[in-house]
Amino acid sequence: MNIFTLTCGPLSTNTYFVYLDGRDDCVIIDPADGAMVRRTLKELGKKCTHILLTHGHFDHIYGLKEVKDATNATVCIHELDAKALYSNRASLIVLIRETLPEVHADRQLHHGDIVEAAGIKFRVIHTPGHTPGGVLYAVDDEKLAFCGDTVFYESVGRTDMPGCSTQALIESFFDKVMPLTGYRLLPGHDEETTVAHEAQFNPLIQHIRR
Repeated sequence: MNIFTLTCGPLSTNTYFVYLDGRDDCVIIDPADGAMVRRTLKELGKKCTHILLTHGHFDHIYGLKEVKDATNATVCIHELDAKALYSNRASLIVLIRETLPEVHADRQLHHGDIVEAAGIKFRVIHTPGHTPGGVLYAVDDEKLAFCGDTVFYESVGRTDMPGCSTQALIESFFDKVMPLTGYRLLPGHDEETTVAHEAQFNPLIQHIRR
């Protein structure tokens, strides 16, 4: 499996292109800049069939409308964050005094769902906290997960904004992330990490242990 990472958008979000050798289709995770995503698709020679959204904050969906219109890909998001695709308040774009064009999900996801796209199986793991409908997309065959803003390298997502919950994030971290033994974690911002590294160095774990 191949992963191409494009860091783009208003808050330097990691947009991921995921595809298999020998196939011309791909999955895009969190399209943060429409023009850059379209250009990258052309450079890679791929057709996007599915857009997977880790959550509904504006910096992860900033390019969604343009990419959807260009590809007609299936847009997938957890049901609890689906409103953010057509609500400027729910997406928090109002914080930067902008608006986003409305998009509606083609598929609203739930914990445990499997999204099969471009020959790859993505298992949906619901990780509320940063947003009510935040998810990880685990590719179990590869032992990796795209984790959005649930967890970062030696950090976790913010919980000081509307719709956030510190307690829910703590529970998600310990109950949903930590059991992924041996997995790589590809976050929504900054560098990738691993579950093993976070188990040893993440400040949230150290704080709870104290």
